Amino acid sequence: QVQLVESGGGLVQTGGSLRLSCAASGSIRRINAMGWYRQAPGKQRDLVAAITSGGSTNYKDSVKGRFTVSRDNAKNTVLLQMTSLKPEDTAVYYCNADVTTRAAGTGAYWGQGTQVTVSS
Repeated sequence: QVQLVESGGGLVQTGGSLRLSCAASGSIRRINAMGWYRQAPGKQRDLVAAITSGGSTNYKDSVKGRFTVSRDNAKNTVLLQMTSLKPEDTAVYYCNADVTTRAAGTGAYWGQGTQVTVSS
């Protein structure tokens, strides 16, 4: 099994910054892509940012230039540095990882979610 544990959410004012962290653990053979999704009330879960094992990144258009995704392959962690936050960034943020395990092949795993609230 694989566990993803997130931390770093909270309440911040417009224009502020937060950093989300996600650590993967368990029977991991290899972690392929990692990323962050978010879901606001009444809306679907959308990709915010993703990073491959080689470091290539992909961002939702509305966060480009404000958010930065990075990872530490040795520690099986992925970070999301969020700056210039806006009220529309308010959502539950979920960590996602595409993981190859020793026993169960490759699959997608999710963290429990962390709330980010940006006040106006």
